[in-house]
Amino acid sequence: MFRSPIKHCKNCGTAVVYRVPDDGDTKDRAVCQACGTIHYENPLNVVGTIPLWDDKVLLCLRNIEPRKGKWTLPAGFMELGETTAQGAARETDEEAGAQFELQGLFAVLSVARVGQVHMFYRARLTSEQFKPGFETIEARLFSEDEIPWDEIAFRTVKETLEHFFADRRAGSFSVHNIDIV
Repeated sequence: MFRSPIKHCKNCGTAVVYRVPDDGDTKDRAVCQACGTIHYENPLNVVGTIPLWDDKVLLCLRNIEPRKGKWTLPAGFMELGETTAQGAARETDEEAGAQFELQGLFAVLSVARVGQVHMFYRARLTSEQFKPGFETIEARLFSEDEIPWDEIAFRTVKETLEHFFADRRAGSFSVHNIDIV
């Protein structure tokens, strides 16, 4: 099971212990022995888009670790106070500097081993001009046969792209729920 190491209580600073709380819970939690606060560890959400211009998809060449120098869809961690769609739009703007219209949710990928859920929305680009941010070396459009499949940064991105192109060939898009194990 994935567990990020909470070592100290966020309320009082006392060292925590991992145990099943006395409140009827059934899972080990980080519990403060001084003030009794139970710290819940939940998955992080990664949100992004599949930006499309005609028959081409926009990919970003990563300028940060992990996977610096590999290609990815514009995506990143969702911030507090934003919806999944707002986060996907923000990440697309930050990483690609793209102008686009957000469309429907396309894929939800659960990556339990690292405690993440990835969500990708389809997006229609309204311009071929991009202004990548500091996290991106280059933003470029690729047709399906031009995609550098061996240079894709993450399995979630590769599977999302594979499902996207399969749906496009079939002539209709659906929402995909994928477990990465």
